[in-house]
Amino acid sequence: MPRMGSLLFSPLTLRGLTIPNRAVVPPLCQYSAVEGMANDWHMVQLGRFAVGGFGLVFSEVVSVLREGRITHGDLGLWNDDQIAPLKRITDFIKAQGSVPAVQLGHAGRKGSMQRPWEGNGPLGPDQFAKGETTWDIVSAVGAPIGEGFLTPSALDAGGMARIRDAFAAAATRAHAAGFEAVEVHCAHGYLLHQFLSPISNTRNDGFGGDLAGRMRFPLEVIRAVREAWPEDRPVFVRISAVDGTDGGWTIEDSVAFAQAMRPLGVDVVDCSSGGIGGSATGSKRIPRGYGFQIPYAAQIRRGAGLQTMAVGLIIGPYQAEAVLADGEADLVAIGREAMANPNWALMARGVLEPGSTEDVFAPWPPQHGWWLEKRAAVMEALGAPPA
Repeated sequence: MPRMGSLLFSPLTLRGLTIPNRAVVPPLCQYSAVEGMANDWHMVQLGRFAVGGFGLVFSEVVSVLREGRITHGDLGLWNDDQIAPLKRITDFIKAQGSVPAVQLGHAGRKGSMQRPWEGNGPLGPDQFAKGETTWDIVSAVGAPIGEGFLTPSALDAGGMARIRDAFAAAATRAHAAGFEAVEVHCAHGYLLHQFLSPISNTRNDGFGGDLAGRMRFPLEVIRAVREAWPEDRPVFVRISAVDGTDGGWTIEDSVAFAQAMRPLGVDVVDCSSGGIGGSATGSKRIPRGYGFQIPYAAQIRRGAGLQTMAVGLIIGPYQAEAVLADGEADLVAIGREAMANPNWALMARGVLEPGSTEDVFAPWPPQHGWWLEKRAAVMEALGAPPA
């Protein structure tokens, strides 16, 4: 009897790119680079997800400028030397049948910070002792993210043009590095989100004020990336669908932003939330239940007519399948659960598309699948394993 298919493990074609399934690893920051250069940690971190059967594997955020980093450990694509180490990783991902994707970003006023496990605050004595010094940061206005943090300079037209061009140049380098999809980071309180949110953008020129003014610079960056990126390859944009703060960015604003992206050639909106006043994972104003951000993806998909990606505490295969079956999103991102189980996609496929032991392990790399199939037969004969 043929195996029943699932939506999660059906392909999705975006422009000239076919993604083999809808299970995605979103950007997961590791803060482990040196001067922006990818290393063996990134190779193993991203490579294991491709071995684990995910259709689309995103890099963590890659800074478009050295001074656009969040921390000293951020990846970068601000110079050509950073291409080759990433190419080694994308070559491996493709060899496993997965698609490598890159997220491009600029930290803005959330730059020059500690790594999260060091405190997630301003750089201090422990970092200075390692030779990690501060750098000048920028934002929509000259207001720090909080007490004790560095004060950014407000960007002028020349500064915005430089950053816009850096995004485009980084996209060109990302293509040379072998990435097949690109995402512009407009979420989690970083620079482009700082322009979007009325909490952080109180400018009174053409780049502030009403919604159209606050969207202007992010849309210019998106347009520049789309023009620099191959026409037959997709562009994603990650947004914080809501700020979760009184007077902040709303889901209605996100729908309007997505509608404005559509004529620029954006293919997918990646729907996250929060981060404008601190950590994106720390907002107490956004209730955090399983799949808590799925409704944002659904509303933007309906309201803007763009394909969306759902993310946020999506844990189980049936939960992920229901997102697609209910028409709430077109792709499903599995982040921290993939860290806990890099083989999540292969195991989910076995659940959603049951069959014989041979069928279940056929999609696995033979270096693993051959052995696990034999073990499964033995375990079936033995019964339940000991606790």
